[in-house]
Amino acid sequence: MIPTRRRFAGEEDYWRIRAFLRDVFLRNGRLERSWQVYRFDYWRWHGVANLGDGRLEDIFIWEDAQARIVAVLNQESSGQAFLQVDPDRRSVELEEEMIATAEECLAQEEDDGRTRLLVLANEHDSLRQAVLAGRGYQREAWAEHQRRRFLPTPVPMLPAAAGYTVRALGDGPELLERCYASGLAFHPDDISHAVGNRAHIGWYRNIQNAPLYRRDLDLVAIAPDGAVASFCTIWFDDVTRTGAFEPVGTVPAHQRRGLARAVMAEGLRRLQRMGATMAYVGSYALEAHNLYAAMGFTEFELSEPWAKIL
Repeated sequence: MIPTRRRFAGEEDYWRIRAFLRDVFLRNGRLERSWQVYRFDYWRWHGVANLGDGRLEDIFIWEDAQARIVAVLNQESSGQAFLQVDPDRRSVELEEEMIATAEECLAQEEDDGRTRLLVLANEHDSLRQAVLAGRGYQREAWAEHQRRRFLPTPVPMLPAAAGYTVRALGDGPELLERCYASGLAFHPDDISHAVGNRAHIGWYRNIQNAPLYRRDLDLVAIAPDGAVASFCTIWFDDVTRTGAFEPVGTVPAHQRRGLARAVMAEGLRRLQRMGATMAYVGSYALEAHNLYAAMGFTEFELSEPWAKIL
């Protein structure tokens, strides 16, 4: 029997979904066959609150007769669909219904007037791949490398370059500089992003509202002149004993000095002291692949996009 579908109905559902994601993640052996809690939090407090990437009201929940969550459908960016499913309740029928719901409610209209949907599937998920192929989806070339690293493995000592200091993020003017650095790191060809980030820091306050946010895991490398040169934010979940790096960035003027490795190494050591036993990071581009592999994130699975013009 296919569970009953309903829409997200309020704050209580947010906390119930978080508990569901933790349970599914653990039962999947801490493999990212579904979202971790940090990613759900980050989507809500950054994607939705800051970027307008979807709405909580467009989350769909499937429940059994006892009102237990067995599946969740949500987006992360416009036109994308992520299926979070209890591993013991997976079926072709449930996947078909979830994808049909995504086609109806989460697809994006393209510039040419056509409607497109992208659904993510793990590279080893033959059930979902078969359903997608049967519905006319085609696998695209790019994929997210969902990387993991065992934390009992020693972390190399990688001190910051001479004159730089790695530590937790401060507040006040330093928070302004952290916002500015984010714009420079991720939009190097358009300084208006950095200027806007620094002028309106409410977006970063939103991120700091996320339940897993910890200032002592929001790390920066400070340049000799006091500027934020590199940064990483780490999300520690004491229930699953895992940590995830999102985001990691370095300002172009300070690149090629080992700063990203230095802040990540400090973050890994802090996670070890907190009792984390696994760390995660996602990568898409060759440069990021190389950085994270050098930091010990050598094991990974692919989350592959399947797309269809509806």
